[in-house]
Amino acid sequence: SGITSLLGSGVYSAAYPLHDVSSLLYEEWANYSVFYKYQPIGLAYNTLGETLAVHWTWRGVSQKSTTSEVKEICFSVCLNSSMEICDPKNNITMCPLCDRVCSYWKLSTACGTARAGHLFDNPATVFFSIFMALWAAMFMEHWKRRQMRLNYEWDLTGFEDEEDHPRAEYEFRVMQKSLKKEKKSPQKVEKLTCRDRLPAYMTNIVMMLLMIGVTFAIVFGVILYRISTKAALYMSSSPTTRSHVQLTVKTTAAIINLVVILILDEVYGAVARWLTVLEAPKTEKNFEERLIFKTFILKFVNAFTPIIYIAFFRGRLVGRPGRYLYVFESYRMEECSDGSCLMELCIQLSITMLGKQLIQNNLFEIGIPKLKKLIRYIQSEQGAFQEEERQKKLRRYETDHFLEPFGGLTPEYMEMIIQFGFVTLFVASFPLAPLFALLNNIIEIRLDAKKFVTELRRPVAARAKDIGIWYDILRGVAKVAVVINAFVISFTSDFIPRMVYQYMYSPDGSLHGFVNHTLSYFNVSHFEHGKGTMDPMPYGYPIEVCRYKDYREPPWSLTPYEISKEFWAVLAVRLAFVIVFQNVVMLMNDIVDWLIPDIPKDISQQIHKEKILLVELFMRQEQGMINILERGGSSSIKETYRRSNNNNNSTTAPLFSKEQPNGTKQF
Repeated sequence: SGITSLLGSGVYSAAYPLHDVSSLLYEEWANYSVFYKYQPIGLAYNTLGETLAVHWTWRGVSQKSTTSEVKEICFSVCLNSSMEICDPKNNITMCPLCDRVCSYWKLSTACGTARAGHLFDNPATVFFSIFMALWAAMFMEHWKRRQMRLNYEWDLTGFEDEEDHPRAEYEFRVMQKSLKKEKKSPQKVEKLTCRDRLPAYMTNIVMMLLMIGVTFAIVFGVILYRISTKAALYMSSSPTTRSHVQLTVKTTAAIINLVVILILDEVYGAVARWLTVLEAPKTEKNFEERLIFKTFILKFVNAFTPIIYIAFFRGRLVGRPGRYLYVFESYRMEECSDGSCLMELCIQLSITMLGKQLIQNNLFEIGIPKLKKLIRYIQSEQGAFQEEERQKKLRRYETDHFLEPFGGLTPEYMEMIIQFGFVTLFVASFPLAPLFALLNNIIEIRLDAKKFVTELRRPVAARAKDIGIWYDILRGVAKVAVVINAFVISFTSDFIPRMVYQYMYSPDGSLHGFVNHTLSYFNVSHFEHGKGTMDPMPYGYPIEVCRYKDYREPPWSLTPYEISKEFWAVLAVRLAFVIVFQNVVMLMNDIVDWLIPDIPKDISQQIHKEKILLVELFMRQEQGMINILERGGSSSIKETYRRSNNNNNSTTAPLFSKEQPNGTKQF
């Protein structure tokens, strides 16, 4: 019943409050010239309601917490091993990176990549990862304290979520079910059962698995693109092209991944909403929770699958010279050019993060609503009028009708959660992520504010005391980030192999000789037939032995090409580091959580004082009633006393006054 049923049955096309004709909110909030000022949260609270005000406060806390000064520690460059690669005296000949068309190459040619990669792959990275894990914990604690202060200021301390009214689509489905069963039985249908939703549930499971499979298939397709493009470029007759093969393949593959991620994000958002509508949740809260779950799973997998592949799988499923692994019996699995995938992981992260921020989070959010507004205006009956005449003839509700309908805060929260994932999950390989996130938030807060004020219909004000399920998602991402960074430092970077060599195998306790220690020998005569290079003498003399990055026995040993004991020593230390790092950081997070109270001290004291005042008020009331009864009060007074006792047993609202953000007093 009511407006929801009328909207669901199509009697009305839309229902929305009107935007305020005054431009105060635009001038103080949705204006790029005030980017350096704090947000007018009180004004947003009075205009848009608690739900949106809480969201924008959380965005402001996130921006304030993401500082850029701490990034200096990630550039504490330790150039010992990279200088060894760049030393021309180490004339190390490396095995070909692909079959036939690739030739032997000198390790010193990877000097530039090694230097750049060592900006992120150094001992300071470990401490920076620990710092970022503690930052995530302190950010969560800071938000809880800020949230409690808002709850007190907005009189939400005793607020509990009220039961939502059924959605229009749900009532329409129930009505359809009732009409179908009226012919069979006169019993009234009041709700949809699990049996009614079973086809929708099955469709959800199948479609979710299919979408995740599409993501994996596209990542596999990009892998084949890199393999085939690398082989094709190595066949080029241009020396310039052959010398820049690695950079070309890395960059173009990262751009392809970015384009695919942007496209699939839009597709997955539409699919998640369609699947949620298909389920027909009863209330708006149930609808939002199910939509958030589906959207988060699909977009998280879409954004981080290529990155996880590069971090943990690329270069590890290759095999060794003479025993390489192949895809479709013709495509040899790719390996990292300089023996480390950390630099390639950094390139992928930077292109993906910056591309999503600039294109999806900024251009799309403003461009798409403007485009839809233009299309809606052209299709309307008023489309023939000139712009000035249209503004004169149309009323306020007609002008707002051309705006994009408010679709909820799920997209806004989702982009911030994905950004939080980029900042925390792989910060060990891309320490500049917090800096880019800070710059993006400074711009996007004002951009989104302008979108809400000028491009979207004004949302219906709703009460909310927190950010809901998004806080639990943030805590989950923060905990997963600790584990992922431990594995990145341990298995993707060379931090553990350098430490093992320095303290177990180095003759003088330095890193001199580390590069040679990590390279194994291969006799080129052991290449399989048809797999060797077509250019066996690239330097004017025949190559008999080449090197490759792995811990294996040399060809002249009793067990040639078998895994050496150094491999097991490094693996044991890597696993031990993951366990120690994870537990130490988790313990430090728990200590931070224990030390920082959830409620600020002044708010806690004020709430305590108000409770004391309330108890004193009740005690005076009780004492007054008792005095009246002792003096022999009438029966009506006794009945009033009895009712007062009954009311005191239930929840009673505070009777004292509190000043609101708009300057009024609430009793």
